[in-house]
Amino acid sequence: MHNPLLLKNIDLYAPEHVGLTDLLILGGKIAAVERGIDVKIPGLEIIDAEGGVAAPGIVDHHNHFGGAGGEGAFNFRTPPAQLSTFVKAGITTAVGLLGTDGFSRSLTELLAKARALDIEGLSTWMYTGSYQLPGPTITGRVGHDIAWIDKVIGCKIALSDHRSSHPAVETIRALVSEARVAGMLSGKAGVVCVHMGSEASGLEPLREAVSGTGVPLSQFMPTHTTRCPELLDDAIAWVKAGGVADITADEKTPGAIARYVAEGADLSHVCFSSDGNGSMPRFDAAGNFAGMGVGDPASILQAIGDCARAGDAPLEKIFAFAGANPAAWLKLPGKGRLEKGFDADLMLLDKDCRLRTLIGRGRVMMRDGEVLAKGTFEA
Repeated sequence: MHNPLLLKNIDLYAPEHVGLTDLLILGGKIAAVERGIDVKIPGLEIIDAEGGVAAPGIVDHHNHFGGAGGEGAFNFRTPPAQLSTFVKAGITTAVGLLGTDGFSRSLTELLAKARALDIEGLSTWMYTGSYQLPGPTITGRVGHDIAWIDKVIGCKIALSDHRSSHPAVETIRALVSEARVAGMLSGKAGVVCVHMGSEASGLEPLREAVSGTGVPLSQFMPTHTTRCPELLDDAIAWVKAGGVADITADEKTPGAIARYVAEGADLSHVCFSSDGNGSMPRFDAAGNFAGMGVGDPASILQAIGDCARAGDAPLEKIFAFAGANPAAWLKLPGKGRLEKGFDADLMLLDKDCRLRTLIGRGRVMMRDGEVLAKGTFEA
């Protein structure tokens, strides 16, 4: 258990703009948010933010923290992530998943990594499945993974991508129905996370899968929706129809947010994620492998600053893209908000949205730019 902590003179975004206030942390939870908190508690640590911005810690709901990749050859498999990588990126919660490689990658290994990171101080969940359909599971069935394994909140598939299984609409319908019911029974979201490629079919198979059913569009979380202009157009229409869309944070993110605002879409249905530690393969016009990059977990924090400078959406909405929105849609308890009773996960930022201090579950993980929390085998 970490020492009680009092943050003084923070400009609080909960993510709604509260303004100048104090925040008391006890037992890893937010105990009070009000002006002029004056308490005498043994071991109390006080941090005076001097008017600095306090915002919810980032909820990165698409992160390959167990390693990913493999397109190209076995030497292109990315290694597992270390705790300090998340701390530097302002991430206090991460949802792990498999990607292209549903063959050599193991969900049990991913689960073990999720538990390890949790012990080290990062809040974690994960998806079962992979690009392939049918994909790998832990128990032998998607619904059982979601219902019985605490860390599993949904299922991963790929669609409209040359690396997907190109599943039939009926297969998608059966999967999302099973995930939904398993989530209902276990008090989880039961979301199907959908890696989106750039094939012309776009999001249409998802619409067809729930057409004529009572399953809402929001049971899917399509990702990488700024991959190409056509997919962004489709995603905006999807959100305006009640769906939720995820943006993989990069240099295109401010322009995408400007589009959502101009179209009058509900911004609470838009989320950011990093695809951190995932492989970023490049293919030529003929579909041949042409090179590899690696997703950067810090891309979300960069996108927050970029969107703030662009000015198309208010800062409280921008913070929500990376915290409150994914936490709500994925039903992550205690996450995404800075109010009494929630987990004490927060960032202290300067006026340019640069991270100065990070607190995760009440523990100071970074202070004044210095990383204090590191993984078990980090120097």
